[in-house]
Amino acid sequence: MFTHIMIGSNDLEKARDFYDATFTALGGQPGKTDARGRLIYDHEGGLLMITTPIDGRPATAANGGTIGIGAASADHVLAWHKAGTDHGGTAIESPPSERPNGAFVAYLRDPDGNKLSARTAKMR
Repeated sequence: MFTHIMIGSNDLEKARDFYDATFTALGGQPGKTDARGRLIYDHEGGLLMITTPIDGRPATAANGGTIGIGAASADHVLAWHKAGTDHGGTAIESPPSERPNGAFVAYLRDPDGNKLSARTAKMR
């Protein structure tokens, strides 16, 4: 259904530091910069793109939005969470934990305030 997710950033270098750390913790690759200056993360068929807003106004985080990122294991979720908090992200909601449906989940806000969740697939 989705081809990509595009989010805005007010500081692409801070965004690169955060997302390179969190995606490599999940087994992904560091981002690449395209000809238009956007950061692009390509992993298992999904694209996350990060750019400064084209209208010249400040980037803001979605109110009520969450970007969900798949992880292979609870250890990957924990590594993602640690990498994020070590690289400018903020831990939010509950600590990383197993949910009643069996998924292991953690939440962060990136340096621009975007809400992210890493989770394993449903385990039961």
